[in-house]
Amino acid sequence: MREKPGIPLELENVEGVYSNLAVITHSPAEFVIDFARVLPGVPKAKVYSRIIMTPQHAKLLLKALEENIKKYEEKFGEIKLTGETGKGIGFIKEG
Repeated sequence: MREKPGIPLELENVEGVYSNLAVITHSPAEFVIDFARVLPGVPKAKVYSRIIMTPQHAKLLLKALEENIKKYEEKFGEIKLTGETGKGIGFIKEG
């Protein structure tokens, strides 16, 4: 079990999935994030996980990512963005 402030997390038979593409869509009630993997020479990206959350939870996720990226960069240095994000590899917003 992994402890987080206030909420104990139980990780049992959990496998991480690599993703280098996320497609984000939304409606008034929810955000949908499809995590996919693009491979060289493969014409289609395969979606491995779909996360659906409320707009409030999406904003909380954004804040948590911002805080963690800041901590990461303070410890390891700036994360450099290379290439053209949003053109096949990276994060694509729709909707």
